[in-house]
Amino acid sequence: MKILITGGAGFIGRHLTCALQKRGHWVRWLDSLDAQIHGPEAATDPDYCRQADEMILGDVRRRRDWQRALRGVDVIIHLAAQTGTGQSMYRIAYYNDVNVGGTALLWDILANERNSVKRVLIASSRAVYGEGAYRCQGVCGTVVPEPRSKTQLDKKNWEVCCPLCGGLVQPIATSEASIPRPASMYSCTKLAQEQMSLTMGKALCIPTIACRFQNVFGPGQSLRNPYTGIISIFSNQLRQNLPINVYEDGNESRDFVFVEDVAEICAQAMEWDCESAVVNGGSGHQTRMIDLANDLHRLWNSTSKISITGDFRVGDIRHNWADMTQLLRLYPNWHPMNLKQGLKKYVYWAQGQAVYMDQTRRAKEELKKRNL
Repeated sequence: MKILITGGAGFIGRHLTCALQKRGHWVRWLDSLDAQIHGPEAATDPDYCRQADEMILGDVRRRRDWQRALRGVDVIIHLAAQTGTGQSMYRIAYYNDVNVGGTALLWDILANERNSVKRVLIASSRAVYGEGAYRCQGVCGTVVPEPRSKTQLDKKNWEVCCPLCGGLVQPIATSEASIPRPASMYSCTKLAQEQMSLTMGKALCIPTIACRFQNVFGPGQSLRNPYTGIISIFSNQLRQNLPINVYEDGNESRDFVFVEDVAEICAQAMEWDCESAVVNGGSGHQTRMIDLANDLHRLWNSTSKISITGDFRVGDIRHNWADMTQLLRLYPNWHPMNLKQGLKKYVYWAQGQAVYMDQTRRAKEELKKRNL
């Protein structure tokens, strides 16, 4: 098949390209080579995008770039997006233009212009769940709490409570059936993106899959971007023996999934016999932030001081990890890489990369001056 990957030059896109080409597919990229992710030199480096069978330097916000990229393709894998949770809370129009507007343009063309597209895969995010699923310790059963407010976070009250009775709750794995409760502008745009795609895919009889990725990490993830990718952010600091700031009380948790596993999910999804689906893409395991920081500290053999500071970002969530039942139904032979093994692979790769100035203080100040 001829496959278009938007955002193909990103680290997920590169791994996915390898997985697809091994299966004999032809891959075209549409990518803007955003300097925040790729660096200012990427757009002028002729070797930067050699991996793709064809590369189009373009923007998903421009109709003519979409038209050029869509010519002759059978499948679209739409990865291109702005992804920083904190940054999305003040670059609101920009995130909406890229994530929502870019996706709207895609479907406008598919609805109104001749094309050969037979399948679409949209990269969604675990962020659409907000706080995700919990079990009330009273009588309310499974619930999805409201996002935590800044007033609550200012009081260092980190935990969520039952939205029905106000009582204690216990986090559980979040399934695709959970009610979405976005907690950031980024998550709002991802939910809009997937709902738009599932709706139009059904209307146009184009099988469409929305894959809700958890926290993806691995070789190729930008070490220079201070807004997203906590493993890369910590690694860039640890290799320079800079202090590590673990937010809240360190007990907040995430589901970390290795990028090669995500690439395999996407490649396999091209063969699923379904008209539409929403599928979690995670490991199904919970990892606390303080444990992640300590594991990376050992792997880097760093002298960095790890501090639990009580800092926070409005829009961050407390806990979330994926219920993998739906994926295993569609892909019974899928087995994710163990986190510790994945971290070793990541650190081995990162040790050979350039060292970048730590920009997290600047990113934090951007939020602070906006009271976020």
